[in-house]
Amino acid sequence: MEELRRIKLRHLKSFCEIVRLGSFKQAADALALTQPAISRTMAELEEMVGAPLLTRNRGGVALTAEGEVFLHFAQMGLNAIQQGMARLDRMKTGEPSGIRIGALPSVAAALLPRAVRSFAELAPGAAVTVHDGPHEFLVDRLRRGDLDVVVGRLGPPETMAGLTFTQLYLEHVALVVRPGHPLAGSADLARIAAFPVIYPPTSAAIRPLVDRLMIANGMAEPPRAIESVSGAFGRSLVMQSDAVWIISSGVVAQDLEAGGLVRLPVDTTLTAGPVGLMVRADEELPPSVQLFGRAVAAALQADKSGGSSATP
Repeated sequence: MEELRRIKLRHLKSFCEIVRLGSFKQAADALALTQPAISRTMAELEEMVGAPLLTRNRGGVALTAEGEVFLHFAQMGLNAIQQGMARLDRMKTGEPSGIRIGALPSVAAALLPRAVRSFAELAPGAAVTVHDGPHEFLVDRLRRGDLDVVVGRLGPPETMAGLTFTQLYLEHVALVVRPGHPLAGSADLARIAAFPVIYPPTSAAIRPLVDRLMIANGMAEPPRAIESVSGAFGRSLVMQSDAVWIISSGVVAQDLEAGGLVRLPVDTTLTAGPVGLMVRADEELPPSVQLFGRAVAAALQADKSGGSSATP
């Protein structure tokens, strides 16, 4: 840890620039340093990390095995600092920065497109990046700073360390099949055991709720379970076969409304779970995330005004 505190920005910039240009001399020129100065800086860095990072050869310089590893993190550190400075500049001018959104499948299919359109009206010109995936994957990226906000179901307590959650609405799980399926109209949950069932994997936020539903009905995991939360895969398999899909209702809301899928009238009250916004607990919300929260609220209000429900 002592060595870590001694590493300065000039060490990282010198190292990355030497690697980029393949030459101590060219890197020194680019950084307005003398060759002895940049050589001394590299010697200090290698002493602090306790390993050689570069070797010189006739072609210029080459990374050692340790250098290959350190380069990745040095570049990440410099990029993070540059992004932080850019964000501060935008804050000073009042310009909203871009936003990196993580979206669980249920909101990626239904709520998020409307929220992004609303955000574009509130922050014209602000870049929007959307990443989807399972709960644990997205909250890990949020915790590391790779995402600014995650929208989706509240996960188990052990996955929420260092994060805060603001509830938007409650959502249930749905059991859906193709039109004309042998189970269409049946409320008997036990009958799904005779068919392939697309079941949420252990990493999915809805898995504990679905397990609770099965246990309450005296059932174990279906014997022909196919674990997935992929909307594209689930939709395709269900429409082409007699598979039953257990999924958050938001993922299939548009399919049900259009008649492409049919919901089984199984009581899924036990699967009700909060959907909301997740952010890091250790920092003040940047303006872009605050605006996105307003955009989500506007999208939900538009749903209510239009007569649709976010809590099927």
